[in-house]
Amino acid sequence: MDDPRYSIGELSRRTGLTVKTIRFYSDRGIVAPSGRTASGHRRYDVDALARLELVRTLRELGLDLATIRKVVKREAALPDVAEAHMRALEAQIHVLRLRHAVLKAVTRRGSTPEEITLMHDLAKLTEEERRRLIGDFLDATFGGLEHPGFAGIARSMTPELPESPAAEQVDAWVELAELARDPDFRALMRRLAEGYDAAPRRDLPWLDLDIVDDPRRERYLELLAVINGWAAPDQRCAP
Repeated sequence: MDDPRYSIGELSRRTGLTVKTIRFYSDRGIVAPSGRTASGHRRYDVDALARLELVRTLRELGLDLATIRKVVKREAALPDVAEAHMRALEAQIHVLRLRHAVLKAVTRRGSTPEEITLMHDLAKLTEEERRRLIGDFLDATFGGLEHPGFAGIARSMTPELPESPAAEQVDAWVELAELARDPDFRALMRRLAEGYDAAPRRDLPWLDLDIVDDPRRERYLELLAVINGWAAPDQRCAP
């Protein structure tokens, strides 16, 4: 019976892995030798070569050794492992996008340490927390007012950050969330809504140009369009 074909050195040359790495995998039972020479040196067959190439690929894709061992020993199905790892990578990518957006905003604004903390907290809010923040802002703007168009306007002013947002969408969300939390901006939008609500009854001069032309209102709509993937906003669509 012929001896197994490959020494560790030969496997190293064929796979590009170091001798030390192959020996480590072998000692951990991930790639077992198929036999030994008379002098006790390990030898590996073609299946071991194929397994090493798979291990190398999976490591390059970021899988940990414990998971790889389960795959090569057929204790875990590769498609299931790949899907789980893909989900984990998607979560990491999401986090990296959030961090990128915060750092980009810091670079652009020259933010203080306190502002950096706030931006980071806003960026990592969950979907439920984002909805709560915006819902509170819209309630502060329209709550208790009777105009029949306000329900539709509130929906049109609601940002919907995608599950996998682009960096510019995250950046826009951070800035919009800061606006939505700003008491002065909330007071501005409330006064505008109250004027709009009272206009049909002629109780208040709702066309207060200082309020309507406030650049923060326009900025909110611009950021909203970026987050929701809309075209440039028509400034007449919101109060």
